[in-house]
Amino acid sequence: MKEKKRTTIVLFSGDYDKAMAAYIIANGAAAYDHEVTIFHTFWGLNALRKNESAPVKKGFMEKIFGKMMPRGADKMGLSKMNFAGFGPKMIKDIMKKHNTLPLPQLIEMAQEQDVKLVACTMTMDLLGLKEEELLESIEYAGVAAYLADAQEGNVNLFI
Repeated sequence: MKEKKRTTIVLFSGDYDKAMAAYIIANGAAAYDHEVTIFHTFWGLNALRKNESAPVKKGFMEKIFGKMMPRGADKMGLSKMNFAGFGPKMIKDIMKKHNTLPLPQLIEMAQEQDVKLVACTMTMDLLGLKEEELLESIEYAGVAAYLADAQEGNVNLFI
């Protein structure tokens, strides 16, 4: 029996367009029967944040980070041409006209295709993010777990 191919992606960026690229590649790889892992670290963790706030205890700096970062994939800005928030609205309107799935739906599709979504626990600690603030049905791990997946990877990307 042929061994399954493996694709791993480190999502470091908190930009909407870069996160979309990561999830489009992940969904495509999953459709081609790859085992796929997306390891979300630093600003990429924002793609996994829930839209609504969760009642969690935080210190002062953790609260500041929480307020400064976008809450949920749909609130992420663009890497270029953000235009104080008008850029994401424009690109989402264009995507709608072209029947392109927005990032939140790409994340849902990835979960439906059993793409392993991993939140970096070290970065969560640094930024003061708690499990209650992130999406359901994701995994939590450190870099060693990512490296174990990447070591077997046929395709390894850093976005």
